[in-house]
Amino acid sequence: MPTQPIYTITTHSEDETRRLGFLLGTIAHAGDTIALTGDLGAGKTRFAQGFGRGLGVPDDEVINSPTFTLVNQYAGRLPCYHIDLYRLTTAAEAETLGLDDYFYTDGVCLVEWANRIPDDLPEEVITIDLHHLTETERRITICATGAGATARISQLQLLWEKEKRYEPTNPQTG
Repeated sequence: MPTQPIYTITTHSEDETRRLGFLLGTIAHAGDTIALTGDLGAGKTRFAQGFGRGLGVPDDEVINSPTFTLVNQYAGRLPCYHIDLYRLTTAAEAETLGLDDYFYTDGVCLVEWANRIPDDLPEEVITIDLHHLTETERRITICATGAGATARISQLQLLWEKEKRYEPTNPQTG
């Protein structure tokens, strides 16, 4: 997995975490792998929910972590393979899942607990590392390996910063 951050932000609510995921979903390309890491409850599923909506997964389809099924598939403008490795105890168990069948397709892979299989991820990957700061705030560090992943993160940074510039200000505080 990549070790050098490209972009670090703080979200202040679950909605902001979902929004960041949404923005990345709107620019995702076929073949992208998004590796989600962080402690339990750090916001990986909230990010995944936003990502799915950004890919065009219909609002009436519930996006939850596939903790017991291990893989959920959603239909959007690209197929989305949502993989949750929380229940794996060894990297060898991942081999039985046939992850390459998901990684190298015309869809996008979103892998929660990707840190459990660092050597099995594709060479090109976007890593989203989420950490609790407070009850509602999260520090999100985004890394990438590969030209396509790096380009996507550059696009995401532009979209996020543009959106933040145009947030309405409170008339009471300026």
